[in-house]
Amino acid sequence: QVQLVESGGGLVQPGGSLRVSCAASGFVFDVYEIGWFRQAPGKEREGVSYISSRGGETTYYADSVKGRFTISRDIAKNWAYLQMNNLKSGDTGIYYCARKNKSLLGASWDRPSSYDVWGRGTQVTVSS
Repeated sequence: QVQLVESGGGLVQPGGSLRVSCAASGFVFDVYEIGWFRQAPGKEREGVSYISSRGGETTYYADSVKGRFTISRDIAKNWAYLQMNNLKSGDTGIYYCARKNKSLLGASWDRPSSYDVWGRGTQVTVSS
C-alpha cells in the first residue's frame, strides 16, 4: 500500500546534527513532490522543507531553518532525507514527511492541506 515511514529521530544536544529519513513505498516516488513538517507540543504542524519531483532541483525552507537544514532525495532507493545541523531547542518536535497532492495545482508547499499521504513521524528532541 501507499506508505511513508520516517526514521532517524532521537535526542541531540544543542548545536548537534541529525539526519531524518523517509522511506516511500507503494507509489511512483520520483513523480511526487515531498515535504517535511514538524509539530511541537501544543503547536500547529508547520512546514519545514520541500523538494520537487524527479531530481529535486527545487527546494524550499522555512526561514527558521534556512542555512541549517538540507533536504534531499534518492529516487533510485525511494528515500527522502532531511539533514539538520546546528540544532536548537526550538527544533524539537515530531518530524513528518508527506507526499504532495498532485491534484492540487499551485498549492503552497508549507500547508499541510497540500499533502495527501503522511508518515507517522519521528521524534526529534534537542536538549542538553
